[in-house]
Amino acid sequence: MFSFRQIDIVNEVHELVRLSKVIEWESLDAAVASQFSAAGAPALLSRLVLGLMYLQHLHKLSDQAVLYRFVESPYYQYFCGCEFFEHTVPFHPTSLIKWRKRIGEAGCEELLAATIDAALKLKVIQPSSLKRVVVDSTVQEKNITHPTDSKLYEKGRRQLVVIARRHGIVLRQTYDKLCREITPKIGRYAHARQFKHMRRDLKKLKGCTGRVYRDLNRQVEAKGIQLSEKERDILSLVGRLLKQELRSKNKIYSLHEPLVDCISKGKAHKRYEFGCKVSIATTAKEAFIVGARSYNGAPYDGHTLEDQLNQVFALTNTQPDSCYVDRGYRGHGVETTRVVIAGQRRGLTRLDKRLLKRRNSVEPVIGHLKAEGKLDRCFLKGTQGDALNALLSACGQNLRRLLRWLYFAPKKVLDIFLAEVIRRMLVAVSEQSIEYRSALSI
Repeated sequence: MFSFRQIDIVNEVHELVRLSKVIEWESLDAAVASQFSAAGAPALLSRLVLGLMYLQHLHKLSDQAVLYRFVESPYYQYFCGCEFFEHTVPFHPTSLIKWRKRIGEAGCEELLAATIDAALKLKVIQPSSLKRVVVDSTVQEKNITHPTDSKLYEKGRRQLVVIARRHGIVLRQTYDKLCREITPKIGRYAHARQFKHMRRDLKKLKGCTGRVYRDLNRQVEAKGIQLSEKERDILSLVGRLLKQELRSKNKIYSLHEPLVDCISKGKAHKRYEFGCKVSIATTAKEAFIVGARSYNGAPYDGHTLEDQLNQVFALTNTQPDSCYVDRGYRGHGVETTRVVIAGQRRGLTRLDKRLLKRRNSVEPVIGHLKAEGKLDRCFLKGTQGDALNALLSACGQNLRRLLRWLYFAPKKVLDIFLAEVIRRMLVAVSEQSIEYRSALSI
């Protein structure tokens, strides 16, 4: 089939075309090359896959949607390094999952560092801006339903029944009919504030799950059945679920994401959020993201600051001189960087007072990460998925900033040129008027 060259189709002034020439693709290829073996079938081209990762988080697309957009848009294909126009998807969407797992957190940090280098080349940020950063934290929610005890007990019971049927184990009773009747009632009783009836049915539901759990354990041990690792994990999680109480630590809020944390940020509209804590570091002047890291276990904000500043140093090769944070970072213990906390009065220079007003600039950046990026809900699996989603969302936000700058850059140059022409005209007119007045006075 006859194919057109991409250079004959795209407009070279388009911002995606210009951005593709600024990113150091060779350094990214060298960074991820160590994750692949020279033996066996060759891997996919790194620029193709990494370019699609960039575009996916640039426009908040799924793995499948970004490949469909790739076929439709010649600018997507040019950005990913395709010489000729492609009419079919280059690979299966699951390859993006495998590549994310393969490159890991270190590879995604290289992708974020490449966007920072591109910003320095385009002079979107200045090298001096990397010495003064703003750090704040937010919650990256996991893709789970709102956890309730009734949902968890019923889901655990169903999974145990599936394991028993898979291995030919005949349970004394599965309680399918009884649980189908009482599970919806628990939510209705809670809505009607009939808590006595709610607790009665909840205790009954927990008892059914416990009986199935103990029956399955007895028969597995008696018959010597070898369960898979996933099935053993389910049994362990259901056992923990049955033992946990209201005040228990390390509670299970989801059976398919057991490491999810319950975090309270003091929001009026959403009292609790279920996910992990994410720390975001931006430049104080331009609000350009220079660091993003996820933390499981809901640590105190002050205890994450030193690790976040170390990541900023690793990505930018510049140790920040000053860091501006809110009052949640008191007791941080950082000694390598001067930390200025909101509300601080003593020891502030005039520059500190001015930049402390810029501390709030990180808040709209977090808003854009959640509204235009994929930080609002993480669909990736496990704690590794939390880390990768935070870093790639930061890459998408930086790319949006770069594309916006490239789109308005010609207009800015024209405005500067016209302003200079008008200034020179005014200077010439003023000089002529001065000469005219001096001639009249003579």
